Amino acid sequence: MSPRLDVSRTHIATSACPQGPTDSGSAAATAVPGPRASTSTTCTTTDDHLPGEEFEGLEGLPEIPPYAEVGALDARALSKTLFARLEALDEGTHEYAYVRNTLVELNLALVKFAAARFRSRSEPMEDIVQVGTIGLIKAIDRFELSRGVEFPTFAMPTIVGEIKRFFRDTSWSVRVPRRLQELRLDLAKAGDELAQKLDRAPTAAELAERLGLSRDEVVEGMAASNAYTASSLDAKPEDHGDGGEAALADRLGYEDHGIEGIEYVESLKPLIASLPLRDRTILSMRFVSNMTQSEIGEELGISQMHVSRLLSRTLVKLRKGLTVEE
Repeated sequence: MSPRLDVSRTHIATSACPQGPTDSGSAAATAVPGPRASTSTTCTTTDDHLPGEEFEGLEGLPEIPPYAEVGALDARALSKTLFARLEALDEGTHEYAYVRNTLVELNLALVKFAAARFRSRSEPMEDIVQVGTIGLIKAIDRFELSRGVEFPTFAMPTIVGEIKRFFRDTSWSVRVPRRLQELRLDLAKAGDELAQKLDRAPTAAELAERLGLSRDEVVEGMAASNAYTASSLDAKPEDHGDGGEAALADRLGYEDHGIEGIEYVESLKPLIASLPLRDRTILSMRFVSNMTQSEIGEELGISQMHVSRLLSRTLVKLRKGLTVEE
């Protein structure tokens, strides 16, 4: 351990705040909290000390050098001391926040080490480190010295788990159940193993036998894998020297507006079949043959007014039947 880490923190030097502006701007004057605080104000500097070193009431803590100068062994030893002090402080106080933040800064190397395992992912490394830091904070809040476990051993699963949860919740283009997300990983692993063994791509039945699943479950998992990534409709396929192809949107089929009313047509079929023969005939002549009411009346030997009443009654009956069905 570094010699200065063994020295108890009995005094933290502070400098008087300048009265006027300096080259770097005016310094913020901060009242010194803690049991030894006085009415005077001191200026906090962060060039050679940690953020929060204005707390002079933290007796018994070793002097902490800049984080970049703390090695792994020193950080582990310092963490034990800080965890012991954290348990003695009241949550919500400034002193508690200072010790907790110091623990986060001292152990950021664990986050960077865990994040390096995911460097091949498409997400920026800064985002992965930020998510891993959330896992580090959760580990600090849950850690207890009485368990007799080293903090890195305790914290690493929480940090890695937080990063994996981030990829699970954000990297899929379409949200699918967690069961299918995990099945996708199992299928990919089993597919690689069977491909090496069989020297060909495995079938769904072979994957199902390997994983102990039904074929339908394997097919469902393979279909869910298509939701992991998405392509833009405006993206063009790679040019292989044949002049290229149009964008995907230009190669899609046209929109069939007849599909919009297909459910109404299917719902009307049994209702129309239950109508009397004359009512069905009038509907057919009016809406299939496009005959006028006068022409229908002449064809059936009834008046145009009678045709209008029969047609209105039939349409009301059909409309009511559709409403009941819904």
